[in-house]
Amino acid sequence: MAENEDGSEKTESASSKKLQDARNKGNLPRSKDLSSALLLIVAAATLYGTGTLLVRDLAILFDFNFVIEREDLFDLSRMVFHLYESIVAIMDSMVLLMAVLAAAGIIGSIALGGLNFSWEPLLPKLSKLSPIAGLKRMFSAQSLVELLKSIAKVLLVALVSVIVINYFLAESLGLTFQSIEQAIAHGIDMVIWSFVFVSLALLLIAAIDVPFQIWSHKEKLKMTKQEVKDEYKQQEGDPQVRGRIRQLQRQAAMNRMMADVPDADVIITNPTHFSVALKYDQKGGSAPVMLAKGGDFIALKIREVANHYDIPVVQSPELARAIYHHTEIGDEIPEGLFKVVAQLLAYVYQLRNARYGATAPNGMPDLEVPAEYQWDGQ
Repeated sequence: MAENEDGSEKTESASSKKLQDARNKGNLPRSKDLSSALLLIVAAATLYGTGTLLVRDLAILFDFNFVIEREDLFDLSRMVFHLYESIVAIMDSMVLLMAVLAAAGIIGSIALGGLNFSWEPLLPKLSKLSPIAGLKRMFSAQSLVELLKSIAKVLLVALVSVIVINYFLAESLGLTFQSIEQAIAHGIDMVIWSFVFVSLALLLIAAIDVPFQIWSHKEKLKMTKQEVKDEYKQQEGDPQVRGRIRQLQRQAAMNRMMADVPDADVIITNPTHFSVALKYDQKGGSAPVMLAKGGDFIALKIREVANHYDIPVVQSPELARAIYHHTEIGDEIPEGLFKVVAQLLAYVYQLRNARYGATAPNGMPDLEVPAEYQWDGQ
């Protein structure tokens, strides 16, 4: 199991942030064996597809350079001309082959881990110059695995190469008895099959190397429990600080809400557990709006503000609970409560007008809350 420098075990999988940080630094799982196998396979396929073109260009090249006049050997300009014509003769087939191999090399290198660009690996690091760190890398378990893998790869490829050479040995010796075109075509055919056999050996190694590289990459990025906690604090902030921020936000929201209570037309209470403050704009409002609501201590504070500003406080438990649970601060009350709230506001307005000599109401009307808005709780 992986361990940290301080001896603590790395038991936790890498977080998404650590994976992204590693990617930004160019730390990704890579498999050289997969890239080499893919390169040989593409090379064999390209030679097979462009073999006719390559045979033609090589035949022209050999025919042009194997027959040289004696005068040309002592004329530098003629030798430069031969070089130029040789490059032109082989250019078509070689440019195509090199372009395909370059693409295969790029695809093979990013097949595991994906495409990524980072300047981080190019930056100088003093730790790389440390002899102690170098010795640790040389004698680490990772280095031992890489050494064993390299030995196994060399032995396997060497074995396959010996088998291929022995298989094509007789045919290779017979190339000298064939014409140039036949020898080139036959030689390319042997090269193609050699690439195929060697690439199959490398694919076998890659089938083992790819899962190992993925596993090794995950192991290197594992985190200790303390690292997970520290990262969470960095991303989310200290729990105590976040709790204090939420407390201040709630306090600010309550202060804004309490500042609107003096504008209310009526306060409806439970009478002790809930209080809601309603305001109705008779000129432009379509329905009463809830200015504030609260339970227990906040409900008490709403009633205290209401008493201070001489705002009517009406006890209606069912209506208070219905408005509290079905309306948010700043919203109009539900349509189903229009009628019962209108009856209550009419009663409140009559009480207000009675102060100025109008007839006082006989009593608070019977407020029937619709069944779908009744709350069975407290």
